[in-house]
Amino acid sequence: MNETTAANAANKRLTPLEKKWVLYDVANSAYVLLATALLTFYRDFVAPTGNLTTVWGLVNTIVTVIAFFLCPILGTLADFSKKRNFFMTFALIGIIGCGVLSIFSFMKGISIAGILFLIVYIVTELGYSSANVFYDSMLSDVTTDERMHNVSANGYAWGYIGSCIPFIFCLVLYILGWMVFPDFLGWAFTICCLITAAWWLTFTIPLYKSYQQLHFLPKPEKPIKETFKRLGSLIKELSKNKKAFVFLIAFFFYIDGVHTIIKMAMSIGNDLNFENFGAVKLVIALFVTQIVAFPCAILFGKLASKHSCEKLLIVCIGAYALIGVLAVFLRFEWQFWAMAVGVGMFQGGIQAMSRSYFTKIIPAEKSGEFFGIYDIFGKSAAIVGLGLITLLSSIFPLAEATWINLALLPLPILFLIGLVLFLVSMKIPLDKEE
Repeated sequence: MNETTAANAANKRLTPLEKKWVLYDVANSAYVLLATALLTFYRDFVAPTGNLTTVWGLVNTIVTVIAFFLCPILGTLADFSKKRNFFMTFALIGIIGCGVLSIFSFMKGISIAGILFLIVYIVTELGYSSANVFYDSMLSDVTTDERMHNVSANGYAWGYIGSCIPFIFCLVLYILGWMVFPDFLGWAFTICCLITAAWWLTFTIPLYKSYQQLHFLPKPEKPIKETFKRLGSLIKELSKNKKAFVFLIAFFFYIDGVHTIIKMAMSIGNDLNFENFGAVKLVIALFVTQIVAFPCAILFGKLASKHSCEKLLIVCIGAYALIGVLAVFLRFEWQFWAMAVGVGMFQGGIQAMSRSYFTKIIPAEKSGEFFGIYDIFGKSAAIVGLGLITLLSSIFPLAEATWINLALLPLPILFLIGLVLFLVSMKIPLDKEE
């Protein structure tokens, strides 16, 4: 297929199955917004703490460590033609967990409430992250090689804008509860969790009903035993595909920085305590990020049909490195708004291009296995950034920073390491099994 034909194929309208795959990004992105924007503050409402950045960073580090061991096992098991059922099972764990979080509004003042809240949050996050292992690996089954970049970008784009619909309702409830009717705040939290869980379930069902796994390995007599055998051979498999191996290392670093920003932005803004910059403005800043991210993610999908994905990824990683530098010197409110817009411009591009690029350099029939590794560093990632910022923020509290935020120094470093390694991976020829 020549470049013109490939570009035309990439820019055609989404097929019904591609739309249903995109809808799941709309589904789970609503939970991402809830967890990123509101759960941090509601957690403080249930069990107040003096250093939100440290506590929330520790909890998300625990989630990532568990996912580190769980995701490769799930991904390998999914390659034996059961991807659809595994996907729905873990999505339901996340959805039910989100619903259970709603009860904690009635447990304020109970000493164990804060701990139980965090336990349920961890289970919900693991359901979300595990479902994404199967969801991301479905990409090779729902579209063609020529359309992967565009479909992947559409997933993130519509996820950003679609998730804003339930989030607007949640934001209004939060503002009413926080500023107008303080006694209503607990009920607002309950309703927010239930709205998000219902939204997540509603847009998950179409993909579950329609998806058929086209690429898979023959099911062995003892799939569990074979799963662990395949995990043992995964390192050998990656050593054969050096391009994928080096890319994964690069991806580990730069996407760790991306998700550290996503998971910690609200608590960082809260701890920096800008003058006249309360919780409501923080949530609105995240909303601005989502709005900006929608057209920018679509744009990157279109650009991928005209420019190499590698060049687009270099632009995105480089932009995030600059955002990381800005975070280190973040002292004024206008800088926070600039960061919100900057993240929105490149967040969809870096995630979508990474996902579709990785899909194209791995064997399609082993996509679950490879995406089990990929998703450790994907939507569940941030172990290095979270760990370092959590440690440094306990030593150098952001609220006490002067002209430099020492606790945020890991951010630009992660992106620079990822950029260098990605440039190295570009020079390695593709050796993908057919």
